[in-house]
Amino acid sequence: MVIKICGLRTPETLDAAVQAGADWVAFNFFAKSPRSVSLDEARMLSRHLAHRAKAVALLVDPDDAVLEAVIDAANPDFIQLHGKETPDRVAAIKARFGLPLIKAIGVSEAADIEAARAYSAADWILLDAKPPKGADLPGGNGVRFDWNLLFGLDLGKPFMVSGGLDPSNVGTAIRLAHPAGVDVSSGVESAPGVKDKSKIAAFVAAARQAVADA
Repeated sequence: MVIKICGLRTPETLDAAVQAGADWVAFNFFAKSPRSVSLDEARMLSRHLAHRAKAVALLVDPDDAVLEAVIDAANPDFIQLHGKETPDRVAAIKARFGLPLIKAIGVSEAADIEAARAYSAADWILLDAKPPKGADLPGGNGVRFDWNLLFGLDLGKPFMVSGGLDPSNVGTAIRLAHPAGVDVSSGVESAPGVKDKSKIAAFVAAARQAVADA
């Protein structure tokens, strides 16, 4: 079970995620997000992380120049594509940059999950709740989808669940969906973009306990 904490912006919360036992940490490069970081901030955070966990760079419909700049600054282990990237675009990014890719798919019904199968170039699929109508953010909105839709799901590659997860419900999501990973952002915050160290620790502990109980 991979546990990913997304949208980290400070050395202190980065340390909290690592100390809690998170496997992956993500830096958000979507400028509209309250969790976004600059290239300089990402460079500092990457150095502070010092490979203590896998680093993920989250981007939304990036062009190649943006990808090059982010990869240079953040030195990520994974690229997460959280926009409207087509399967062909995902394949082109994989071919050019060679990094493992996570493709986020917005889910509100079973047909959305089936659409994920077209992304054969992605190494992971992140199944996230579709944003509410009119929302500015593609993720991190604190809403969830019906995890029962994932029962028995086999995409031929690992998938991760996101959207509305928090310490109180991550165990339920794991028991229903049996994902290879879980991803949280707003569910471990005290305010938009402000990570809460105690919530991070509680989330990781709850996820690990659910796996142990399975």
